[in-house]
Amino acid sequence: MVKETINKHQLKDELLSVLKSEHPTMCRRWFNEIRVLGVVDGSLVVQIDEPVQLKYLQRCCVDQFVDAAQTVTKKLLGVRFVGEEGLGSSGDSSVVVMGDVHFGNSSSPHQPIDEDMLICPDFNFENFIVGPGNRLAHAAATAVSTKPGQAYNPLFIHGGVGLGKTHLLQSICQIAMRKNRSMKIYYVSCNGFMTQFLESVQSGEMSSFRHRFRAYDMLVIDDIHDLSKRDQTQEEFFHTFNTLFQSGRQVVLSSDAAPNEIPFLEERLISRFSCGLVACIDPPGFETRVAIVKNKALNRNIEIPDDVASYIATKLDSNIRELEGAITKLQGLSQLDGSPITLSMAKQAVGGSFGGGPKHVSIQDILDAITSFYDVKLTDLLSKRRHKSITVPRQVGMWLARKNTRFSLEEIGGYFGGRDHTTVMHAIKSIDQRRGLDNQFSRDVEQIEGDLSNSSDEFE
Repeated sequence: MVKETINKHQLKDELLSVLKSEHPTMCRRWFNEIRVLGVVDGSLVVQIDEPVQLKYLQRCCVDQFVDAAQTVTKKLLGVRFVGEEGLGSSGDSSVVVMGDVHFGNSSSPHQPIDEDMLICPDFNFENFIVGPGNRLAHAAATAVSTKPGQAYNPLFIHGGVGLGKTHLLQSICQIAMRKNRSMKIYYVSCNGFMTQFLESVQSGEMSSFRHRFRAYDMLVIDDIHDLSKRDQTQEEFFHTFNTLFQSGRQVVLSSDAAPNEIPFLEERLISRFSCGLVACIDPPGFETRVAIVKNKALNRNIEIPDDVASYIATKLDSNIRELEGAITKLQGLSQLDGSPITLSMAKQAVGGSFGGGPKHVSIQDILDAITSFYDVKLTDLLSKRRHKSITVPRQVGMWLARKNTRFSLEEIGGYFGGRDHTTVMHAIKSIDQRRGLDNQFSRDVEQIEGDLSNSSDEFE
């Protein structure tokens, strides 16, 4: 048979280029780790060694890769993703387009991942930004991932929506699977657990259900608060929990509320959930949000200026999912315009996200008014610089924030570059004293305050 060959490295580069162009929001940095092995039985064979990444590609990315492969090769091809077992013994730098691709031993060194378990490769410890509000939960999750059943059992992580609970739970799974390849690990949402339970009841297969869930070495369940009011499911989970816990196997749970704050949860479950480590995740402060924005942009191969990251982190302060949504929107605008991401683009993308409701002065309104009046950069205003040209505008901003918002001194300090409450108190006292001594300065402050309503109208 005549074999047509092309350079596999070139094919990979062209494949990724098409994906970045046609499916930018799907692409991640770790896509660079894929290897193109060849074409066999009408399919382009793509290898990735990490099992979680492999499963994610197989479940979520086939159609996009097929489109890209057909665009690059001009052939009607499918795509097949393989793991470590797909690595051939040849180190040839070319790929066979017509012919055979040799595969190694079909047995994988990794424990097979349950067919219905899907973990996002983005949710790993490397991508988790640690701050004051999540430090304990992160440390506990790291310990559990390396020493399941020995560190904290059970581990119960709770916090508001979109603060990183799922991220930590899936990070635990990824590390545990990597370090303990013989372990049987299962991650599922509470709704997923309940659905499987009810289906087993209806089909008369409860024995099989119990055998499956009570045989795991590590059971990780997200949103356990959904057990509320589910008496029959609570009964079943109580026995499942006891079986795993008493045999020293790891249980990890997450919830929007602490165990004793979950309504209609049986006292015996509250007791079980509280007997290990209960760790709370608080909303991230300003500096943590900036780091999160930069990290998520980097993971998507997006270049985002410091002032844009600061703007987004200031504007969106409720949860991490909003930050990610802003990055996705910015990426789309940048792709549409074919232009780099700028602060004005960020204001267009994020500023319009809060329409409706009563008008009020936000921290971003104050920052915009200060940077405009004093002609200073937002990054300088939020930096550690102490030059008078920056210090005075910063103090005015803190003074305005204290007067026009309901934020605490600690929160205001966080928005202005992570400063503590004593710095904010000093700023307020300094501005009050100067206003009493300098009439022109007092008029300047009043002018900035008068401009805040216009700023609020523009961005809200």
